[in-house]
Amino acid sequence: MQSDASTLYKLIILYMLDKVDFPLTNAQITDFILEKDYTNYFNVQQSISEMKDADLITSETIRNSSYFKITQAGRETIHFFDGDISEAIRNDIDTFLRDNKYKLREEVSILADYYEKKKDEFVATCYVREQGSKIVEINLSVSTEQEAKTICNNWKNKSQKVYAYLIKTLMAE
Repeated sequence: MQSDASTLYKLIILYMLDKVDFPLTNAQITDFILEKDYTNYFNVQQSISEMKDADLITSETIRNSSYFKITQAGRETIHFFDGDISEAIRNDIDTFLRDNKYKLREEVSILADYYEKKKDEFVATCYVREQGSKIVEINLSVSTEQEAKTICNNWKNKSQKVYAYLIKTLMAE
């Protein structure tokens, strides 16, 4: 029985990832599953880990957030076992994704991270990603980690304004 439940959790995650054309964060996946009371946090994390090990999903970590995408093997798996997910669960997922698509996409499209290049030099990398491609990327070199963190933290709220300013300035004759 436990193995059937574990399989269902994995199929739910694969179904979610197959239905979107952008990565989903660990938090987005986990929040949905916990909100619907399908299982607990630890089962979700175990399912994610096992699927990564089986190359059904891939992950990228940016500033303590994990972003997941389905692999071709994951797509083949979900299409083969799609019927093992009840219609009610599929409807829950479809409704959630439809109602939250723009919010979910925005959360994973505007990203920033930083790293230490050398002593007393940090680089903040800020970018906006659309359909897997970066449409803008800015690398800023600063002297403290706190400055790099501040830049990364402000990027989500100010990226549109910065992008508009760059376009306007660079397009001016």
